[in-house]
Amino acid sequence: MTPFHPPEVLLLGPGPSPVSKRVLDAMARATIGHLDPRFVGMMDELKELLRYAFETNNALTVPISAPGSAGMEAAFVNLIEPGDNVVICQNGVFGARMRENVVRIGATPIMINDAFGTPIDLNKVESTLKDNPGVKALAFVHAETSTGVESDAAALCKLAQDHGALSIVDAVTSLGGIPVCVDGWGADAVYSGSQKCLSAPPGLSPFTLSEKAVAALKARRTPVQSWFLDMSLVMGYWQGSGARAYHHTAPINMLYALHESLLMFREEGREAAFARHRENHLRLVRGLAAIDVELLVAEGARLPQLNAVKVPEGVDEAAVRKRLLSDFDIEIGSGLGELAGKIWRVGLMGAGSNPESVDRLVDALGVCLGRKAA
Repeated sequence: MTPFHPPEVLLLGPGPSPVSKRVLDAMARATIGHLDPRFVGMMDELKELLRYAFETNNALTVPISAPGSAGMEAAFVNLIEPGDNVVICQNGVFGARMRENVVRIGATPIMINDAFGTPIDLNKVESTLKDNPGVKALAFVHAETSTGVESDAAALCKLAQDHGALSIVDAVTSLGGIPVCVDGWGADAVYSGSQKCLSAPPGLSPFTLSEKAVAALKARRTPVQSWFLDMSLVMGYWQGSGARAYHHTAPINMLYALHESLLMFREEGREAAFARHRENHLRLVRGLAAIDVELLVAEGARLPQLNAVKVPEGVDEAAVRKRLLSDFDIEIGSGLGELAGKIWRVGLMGAGSNPESVDRLVDALGVCLGRKAA
């Protein structure tokens, strides 16, 4: 066996996104102890940078030492207890994962289903909350990675507040690509992933809890189901004054990488980053139209960072993805669930959202489909 040297691949799928040399260089810096005072200082900066990205003043804002799926689980196991009722909105694959978390806790999921490729229906949510007084939480996906759809997070969080429920928000694909206004929305638990629009390697989950959510955590009748994800324990490490309480050995070099990617995000500025993602999405839409390829989602609900592209009639979608990777060193994603075989998922996230990436993909896809730009 020899050392592994991966090829240079343009990552334009649903994640991970391309990682810049600056972030990779940060990851390669000297490893120091996770209780070293200098590392603790970097941790404090990292929390402040995450608050900037989430647009929040929440004290409990940290990266969980695991990918976005752990962020999802952390939100549910900390706030939901056996016997609770939870309203879950499902308009893609990840709503089903929320349901699985609730069931495993011993709580009851109340499902609201909308068609894949459409936003969450606010009228259905309001009606369901009215019909089920006393629900513990309303959970939904802000940017549905499986379909490329954005739902109205501000309105959904407001409905949760109006009915006395906590809000649990999946922002895995939205953070850094479109506005995530935690305080402005009044969201209670929000989680994301390092490998999407922030363009750090996969392995960390930015996570934030509101004061109301922290109060609910402290008022639990039962222990948090997961020891590792129990935020009341984790915060002894991330928020301890002076000496931090040992909880787990933090992924030190991964945290360097996230710190650097968040510095880059702040240097660019939130609004500039959002505008860049939007501009490159529109460039992709124009390029696809020129080779007679359409998007699945209606224009007003499309995510700029995750594009659900319809597979043309009679085209073997897997063969096209295979050729893009083997002949052009471009990776895109396949459809999930009921959209398997029907769409390609094209991510223009973080460092991958630029005109050169868009043009390279459109040109290569045109060759694979035997179509020249009109």
